[in-house]
Amino acid sequence: MPKSQKSASDALQLQVDVLVLGGGPSAAWAAVAAAESGAKVVLADKGYLGTSGATAPSNTGTWCVPPGDNRHAVVERRWQRTGELADQRWMLRCVDTAYRNLLRLSEWGYPFPSEDDGRLYIANLRGPDYMRFMRRRVLLAGVTVLDHHPALELLSDGDAIVGAAGVARQAGHDWRVEAGAVVLATGGCAFRERILGGTGLTGDGYLMAAEAGARLSGMEFTGKYTLAPYGSSLNKGLPFRWASFHREDGSPILGSTGEPLRNGIGDREEEVARALIDGPVHARLDQAEPALQGWLRQGQPNCFVPYDRAGIDPFSELFRITLRAEGTVRGTGGIDIVSDDCATGVPGLYAAGDAASREIVTGAVSGGGAVNSSWALASGWWAGKGASTHAKRRSGKAFRGAAQPLGQAGLRPAAAPRAGIAAGEVIEAVRNEVTPLDKNFFRDGGRLEKSSERLESIWRDVRDHLRGEGADRIRTREAASIAAVGRWSVAAALHRTESRGMHRRVDLPGKNPALAHRLIVTGVDEFRIEGAPGRLAELAS
Repeated sequence: MPKSQKSASDALQLQVDVLVLGGGPSAAWAAVAAAESGAKVVLADKGYLGTSGATAPSNTGTWCVPPGDNRHAVVERRWQRTGELADQRWMLRCVDTAYRNLLRLSEWGYPFPSEDDGRLYIANLRGPDYMRFMRRRVLLAGVTVLDHHPALELLSDGDAIVGAAGVARQAGHDWRVEAGAVVLATGGCAFRERILGGTGLTGDGYLMAAEAGARLSGMEFTGKYTLAPYGSSLNKGLPFRWASFHREDGSPILGSTGEPLRNGIGDREEEVARALIDGPVHARLDQAEPALQGWLRQGQPNCFVPYDRAGIDPFSELFRITLRAEGTVRGTGGIDIVSDDCATGVPGLYAAGDAASREIVTGAVSGGGAVNSSWALASGWWAGKGASTHAKRRSGKAFRGAAQPLGQAGLRPAAAPRAGIAAGEVIEAVRNEVTPLDKNFFRDGGRLEKSSERLESIWRDVRDHLRGEGADRIRTREAASIAAVGRWSVAAALHRTESRGMHRRVDLPGKNPALAHRLIVTGVDEFRIEGAPGRLAELAS
């Protein structure tokens, strides 16, 4: 058990080997891996481990590639779709570790379904069952779980990251955990868009990491959107493969070929997006044969809850649709990792899952629910092992009482706090620049310049004047994180002067061979973007 004590202010204080921040699959795998390596581990989740995050409410596939000669061919084919930015060595490591961990799940007793020949079908994970199972496994490994304990900031002793501090949301007191190493598995940033499990995905880990000196990469690749029934948070696009699309008067929408638009996923998403910019769009799943309709209802049951509640038969009736922005949740950006154990380059700090950049395995295209799921299985394992090893190297070193909190924006403003700045208004102002289809799905240099200017202005107000008290710090810190992520994302999109993957520049429609490399963002208030080799673009607020 971790050492613990209560201060005079009744704040919880713990000392452990490894602290994991987050509550999705990568956090669970990191906690188990660290505990199985002999570390004393605390996992602190913003929500409730097992129900929070994007995986828990979803039916998620995996990139499941068994060992054998075909594995290299599968990776090569996938790499061809990544915009030349992924790394095949990392892709192979990912499928190998993910496959091993899927087998571990089976050995631990996870109830995989059986195929007709009796073999277990391990390629698919039912989100609610999977995360409930992983919670039990985390507790069985001896990990101390702190539910509803959002982290606000990292702690540093001047040489390394030595813990984190936050708020116990339900108990109402502060908490502080000193640790030999910290794993950031805090998920991506959904910019408060209504998507399944996206409420708590506000980019907190990105800001904490950047404040500690870590770098970010892939931040320009936030142009992933998924179709959903209008007014619903159900961003599950698969059924729209069998949809036809219509204008508000019921007339069919014509695609680029002049034929009625069918199948709204994959390459056809651009055509749906253009139609949505013009006006309301309705869909009908009338391309699905009766047998397929039954399969869809059985395989994707939560996809049909909004229709059933509204009394709509989506296979025969028109219903209004929208495209939901998914930020870095199904984008690729995040904390840059610098070694095989998911270290960030900042001593004592590791990153996993959507908190980490997935460019090395997905490149410029979305990892969706398959590659991203396997990445969570693998990166969580690597980060937990790496953090445990680092903590063992620190073993015997006393925790310094002078460990300093690193949080700034939203916690410790650079100037006088101003009551007129509200966290909700900050978030809405950022959303106005990073979620509209005509600004983020289809990008243009002029519009990006204007958005960048607005986001810089928002950031200055946040940096200088936004501060919360007590539990309100959770909200102000989330607003600061969303503002920071929006700012980095738009700046990186402006810097990538081409179109590649989900980064679509209508003013620069082709790929530039000279830009077949990653863009690295370093810094918070004043940051720089590493562009073409040997060149730095300086960006100051």
